[in-house]
Amino acid sequence: MSAKIIDGKAFAADVRGRVAEQVAQLKARHGLTPGLAVVLVGEDPASQVYVRNKGKQTIEAGMNSFEHKLDASTPEAELLALVEKLNADPAVHGILVQLPLPDHIDEAKVLAAIDPAKDVDGFHISNVGLLATGQKALVPCTPLGCLMMLRDHHGSLSGLNAVVVGRSNIVGKPMAQLLLRDSCTVTIAHSRTKDLAEVCRGADILVAAVGRPQMIPGDWVKPGATVIDVGINRIPAPEKGEGKTRLVGDVEFDSAAAVAGAITPVPGGVGPMTIACLLANTLTACARAAGLPEPEGLTA
Repeated sequence: MSAKIIDGKAFAADVRGRVAEQVAQLKARHGLTPGLAVVLVGEDPASQVYVRNKGKQTIEAGMNSFEHKLDASTPEAELLALVEKLNADPAVHGILVQLPLPDHIDEAKVLAAIDPAKDVDGFHISNVGLLATGQKALVPCTPLGCLMMLRDHHGSLSGLNAVVVGRSNIVGKPMAQLLLRDSCTVTIAHSRTKDLAEVCRGADILVAAVGRPQMIPGDWVKPGATVIDVGINRIPAPEKGEGKTRLVGDVEFDSAAAVAGAITPVPGGVGPMTIACLLANTLTACARAAGLPEPEGLTA
């Protein structure tokens, strides 16, 4: 069996296109423009690239982009004051503070200061609790992207056995909650799970989000299963030259693709969906703030 490759890059482009269409409708019918504020503290190169891409895609979707770049030495109190200012700004519907933050700043305190209705990362404890209890919440972007791709591939997920390998607050736990809400039978596994291989082999849907390169080989995959690889790991690539690296997922792609029914590649799978879902969450937050219907096909 040769797995269908789930093209996250193409899927993300489609999501961004749908967001842009609904943003245009929001402007035309209600005079509303969703606004996303991104706060970057320090000069981490990877974060700078990511923030630049977010800003570019926000504008391309027809939204307002507000970027706040602060020096790495910025006091915690100053960052908290900025968050409060953005909370009170009616032109800002989504707030994202780029992580990681410098060591002298308490990440938990900063995330807790964001208005839950503007928490487009879905990390605020209020949104975590709402998701866990089956209520309306802003959902973390990466799990939301995974869910969208799974729904597109399967249609209904009802009754399927899903195994999530990884228990992080950012991916593993919210992913499990989303799959439960779509009526999957869900197992959360991790690096200490007894007989992890056998647990994985029972999965109709296998989500790998453990952060270990190529940890899951093909013989852990049930024939015909759908494999969603959230891992992004950089490993040495001597075939490219001395000191060169390449990106791989948490799944051993070639062996898994030989038995799976469908699989996301790394790169080009889950990764592109994260910013697309950030835009979707900003649109959702704007609609909710105005008491308007939620965007179609872009929420959990």
